[in-house]
Amino acid sequence: MRIKVGDEVEVISGNYKGTRGTVQRVLAKDNRVVVSGVNLVKKHQRPRPTGGRTQAQGGIIEFEAPIHVSNVMLVCPETGGPTRVGVRRDENGNRLRISKKSGNPIK
Repeated sequence: MRIKVGDEVEVISGNYKGTRGTVQRVLAKDNRVVVSGVNLVKKHQRPRPTGGRTQAQGGIIEFEAPIHVSNVMLVCPETGGPTRVGVRRDENGNRLRISKKSGNPIK
């Protein structure tokens, strides 16, 4: 997968189209990513015992659900727009991610 934790991405399809955020988690096995501020869902949770004397608090919690990696594009740090990601090797054989739009390496 060419999207990593900490990358700034833009959602390109769905209800949150055009929204930008940073990647919090990558679920490589499922080809999904969790982006901050995108795909917010509410979950009704019961109070549960935590093993000690206290209980985990119940109520309605709101969190970011994962979205498919095909629905996001990396934001190019140089141009500021969405770009595809390519892979090249440097002179030492190390793998570099590059922006297809500008041709420059991505951190």
